[in-house]
Amino acid sequence: MTRRPCLRALAVWLVLALLAGCAGTPVPREHGLALREAEIRGTWLGQWARQAAAAHEGRSGFALLARGEEAFVLRANLAEQATRRLDVQTYLLGEGQTVQVLLHRLIGAAERGVEVRLLLDDLTATGQGDRLAALDRHPNIQVRVFNPWPLGRNHLVTRVLFALPAMRRQHRRMHNKTWIVDNAVAITGGRNLGDEYFNAGEPRNFADIDLLAVGEVVDDLSLSFDLYWNHFLSQPLARYHIAEPEAWRGLFVELSRHLAEQRDSDSPYFVALRARYGAAAADTLFRELHWAEGQALWDPPGKAAGRQRSPLEETLFGVLLDQLPELESRLVIVSAYFVPAEQGTALLARLAESGIRVEVITNSLEATDNAWVHGAYATRRRALLENGVRLHELRSRQPNGENAGIGITGSSLSSLHSKAVSFDEDLVFIGSFNADPRSVIWNTEVGVLVESEPLVTEFLAFVEAGMTPSLSYLPGLDGAGRLYWLTELDGRLARLAREPGSVRARFLAWLSGVLGLEPWL
Repeated sequence: MTRRPCLRALAVWLVLALLAGCAGTPVPREHGLALREAEIRGTWLGQWARQAAAAHEGRSGFALLARGEEAFVLRANLAEQATRRLDVQTYLLGEGQTVQVLLHRLIGAAERGVEVRLLLDDLTATGQGDRLAALDRHPNIQVRVFNPWPLGRNHLVTRVLFALPAMRRQHRRMHNKTWIVDNAVAITGGRNLGDEYFNAGEPRNFADIDLLAVGEVVDDLSLSFDLYWNHFLSQPLARYHIAEPEAWRGLFVELSRHLAEQRDSDSPYFVALRARYGAAAADTLFRELHWAEGQALWDPPGKAAGRQRSPLEETLFGVLLDQLPELESRLVIVSAYFVPAEQGTALLARLAESGIRVEVITNSLEATDNAWVHGAYATRRRALLENGVRLHELRSRQPNGENAGIGITGSSLSSLHSKAVSFDEDLVFIGSFNADPRSVIWNTEVGVLVESEPLVTEFLAFVEAGMTPSLSYLPGLDGAGRLYWLTELDGRLARLAREPGSVRARFLAWLSGVLGLEPWL
C-alpha cells in the first residue's frame, strides 16, 4: 500500500472514531435525586443515624477506617442494612473474593427492593462489559460509566488507542469513591473496590484510609453523587453493552457458587475475618464516633469535560485552600502519589523554613506501583530535604505493619494508597485526592474536611506508625550533600547509599524525569 492510501485510511479511521464518540444504543437516561427526609427517616439506618446525631446538633459523626478488613466488612454490612437506596461510586471495580461478596450483596439488596446505583469510571470498566451488563439487567440496579468511549472496550490497549482522537478529554478520569446507604451513612476515602484494597490481595496489598460518616455531611456527599450521576458524562452502560434480560440471575448464581466454594474451602481471608469479627460483625457500624464539624468537598463533574484546565477556585483543591486557617505548628501529607511540582515544592519549603513541621509520607521506589510518578517526585526530593521537609517512603514489606496499626502485614508486598492531610492538631482532610498534578488539574476527586482533635490524634497515630524506620525509608542528605536512606534492618538502624528498587523501576523513574512527565502525573 502506498503512503497516500495509508494516510487516507488513517484519516477515515480517525473520523469514524470521532463520530462514534457521539454514537450509542438509544437507552433512556433519567435523572436521579437523593431520598427525601421523610424517606430517609423511614429506613432503619436513617432512624439510627438521626438518633445518634440528636445529641450533637450541627455536627456529624466520623470514624477512621485504617484496616482493610474492617473497611470491607463495613461495606458488606451496610449493603445488608440498606432499605431504600445504595449508591456506589468508584474509580475501579476489580476482581477477587471481596468484590464477589460485594456484588452478591448489591444484587441481594436489589432483590429486597433497594434501588442500587453503580457509577464507575469508564476507563477501568474496560473488559468488564459482560459482568456489568448482567448486573445492569436487574430491575432495581442501574450501572453508569463516567466519561465513556464506545470503541475498543474489550481491552485496555484498544480502548486507549481508539480514544486517541479525544485524548484531551479521555485522559481526565473520575477518581471519586463513595459508598452511600439510604442517604444516611456514607464511606469515602482512598479505597477502590478490589482485594488489594481490603488486605485480601496477592501478591500486593494497599495501606489505605477511609472515613465513615453519619449526620449532616452525608447530605452533601449524597448531593455530590447525584451531581455526577446526572451529569452528561455519566452514561448508561446499556448504551455500550447489553446482556440478556435474565443475565443478572446467572451472575447471582455464579457469585453464590463462588461464595459457597470459599466457605467450603475455608478461605484464609474469610477465616481470619470470622475470627476477628465473628457474629459481632454487624456491630462494627456502632463503633464510637467522633462528633465534629465536617465539610464534604468535591470537584464539579464538568472538570473532566473541558479541554482546558479548570480555574483553581472551582476545583476541590482551590476550595480546600480557601477553607484552611493559617498553620501554626505542623503539616502532615499522606499521599500514595506525591508530585509537589515547582510551586508545591516552594510552598512546602517556605512553610518548613518558617518553623512549621512539614512531614510527607509516600511510597518508596521499591513499593510504588507507578515508577513514572516516583520519578517526578524524585526530581523534587533534594530541594525538599534541603529546606527542612521531612520525607518518609514506605517500604514494600511490612513485617510489623498490622501490629503497628497501619493495617497491612509482611506476608505480601505492600504499597501506600492513602490520601490524607492533617493541619496542626485539629483539622484533617480524608478523601480520594493525591498530592499531584493529576488530582489538582485533570481528575475529579472527593473528600471530607473534619475539625476534630480526637480524630486527628487517631490519624496521626496511624501515620506516625508508618513513619518509623522499621516500616519506611527516611531519605536524608549527608555532609557532602549526598542522598541516603535510613531504615531498620535486622533490628538495627542502617544507612543505605543507594535507593532501594528494581532495575526496571529505576529506569522508569529516570525516564520519567528525562521526559518531563511531571505535569501529567
